[in-house]
Amino acid sequence: MKTRKLGSTGLDLTELSFGAAPIGNLYRPVERAQAMATLQAAWDGGIRYFDTAPFYGQGLSERRVGDFLQDKPRDSFVLSTKVGRLLEPVTSGPLPDTGYVGALPFSITYDYSYDGILRSWEDSLQRLGLPSVDILYVHDLEPDSFDAEGYAAHLDSFSRSGIRALEELKRDGHIKAYGLGVNQVQACLDVMDRVPLDCLLMAGRHSLLDRSASARLMGLCEQSGTAMVVGGVFNSGILATGARPGATFNYHEAPPEIMARVTAMEAVAARHDVALATAALHFPLKSPVVASVLIGSAKPASLTRNFDLFAQDLPEAIWPEMEQHAIFG
Repeated sequence: MKTRKLGSTGLDLTELSFGAAPIGNLYRPVERAQAMATLQAAWDGGIRYFDTAPFYGQGLSERRVGDFLQDKPRDSFVLSTKVGRLLEPVTSGPLPDTGYVGALPFSITYDYSYDGILRSWEDSLQRLGLPSVDILYVHDLEPDSFDAEGYAAHLDSFSRSGIRALEELKRDGHIKAYGLGVNQVQACLDVMDRVPLDCLLMAGRHSLLDRSASARLMGLCEQSGTAMVVGGVFNSGILATGARPGATFNYHEAPPEIMARVTAMEAVAARHDVALATAALHFPLKSPVVASVLIGSAKPASLTRNFDLFAQDLPEAIWPEMEQHAIFG
């Protein structure tokens, strides 16, 4: 699989990368054997960049990813995880409902401070069972995660304190890059207005359908040399399934306006004899800012299908036609 440079970090990422939220039991339980088979399918398909987080199954995803990578030469893959949430053991009472089924018995505390980020990094290494990670993303530091006062406090904590931890980890060679892993464009603008970042992991806002990142953020990344990894390229499903009844957009049933836009996009794809999902996979990589497209799955067959879709060639004429139906925010 082709690779792209992650800005000036010295890291080369495969154009497709593996997002490990689903194998942390996102929405449904996943047997360990199936999780390992899915990771193997990713490896066999040429993926060499893997992304996980403490939040995914309250540590379960990190454990599974680390177990899979144990016998791989450390210089043969790139690994990222996230900071900003600390896991605390739950010894009695119910576990928090985070959308992960059968998650490990931990509760979650937000902490974007210097000490919190260092502890998060150290805890992740232990769960992974690996000596290092390459990239640390500050996870979900965005307005939708908190009330206005809480967001302001966490943003201040990171800008004044937490960023120093990341700078020191990179300076001392413990990591090679750091950035922000979020779903909201405004969060990126808020943080980049305060501190420089190597990279962003942006989910759902630089897709074939949703171009929210295009107006300002992509230009800011070009100016600052900040690279981007793009997740959520199917906008939680509708760009993979098409505008069928019950299709989801941003994790909710798609409203009529979105269904109409995607129906029009499907017609464009059909005229060019390609799958809509193929266009969705390829679109982010049209930008030189984008280093990799993150695809998540808990099924080997789904990954294999995405590899086959990605292998299809696309005519350049398709892009201006698709743009007519996209959302620009």
